[in-house]
Amino acid sequence: MATKLRLEIVTPEERTYSEDIDYVELPGKMGEMGVYPNHVALLTEIVPGEFKVTNEGRDFVLAVGSGVAEITGQRVSVMTDMAVKEADIDEAAVEAAIKRAQAAMAEKLSAEDTAAVQATLLRSLAQLKVKRRKRS
Repeated sequence: MATKLRLEIVTPEERTYSEDIDYVELPGKMGEMGVYPNHVALLTEIVPGEFKVTNEGRDFVLAVGSGVAEITGQRVSVMTDMAVKEADIDEAAVEAAIKRAQAAMAEKLSAEDTAAVQATLLRSLAQLKVKRRKRS
């Protein structure tokens, strides 16, 4: 029986995270989902939000974007368009991106542009939530 999960997080730019862990909580389309070793196999969509990792009593949080997670009893493989560590988030830049996205949403945009702006807004809000989580 597996006592650890192998967590792999990959973005278009890089392999963001690769380590054996105890537990992961990911933002699924239907809500938060916790995964321990020996979880039933499944493929699920993830949405922008907090991605929490627990390993040997320590928690680690990333802001993730949209993507998919493949879960087996021994492995969680995540492919996402964004995975940013809390320490790497520039709060002022994220706040500016949110303001730009909100201003763009007030304009008349094509359906494709609207979807792109909404995706940017959701990724930015996820980063801001992760950055500010220790203050609340």
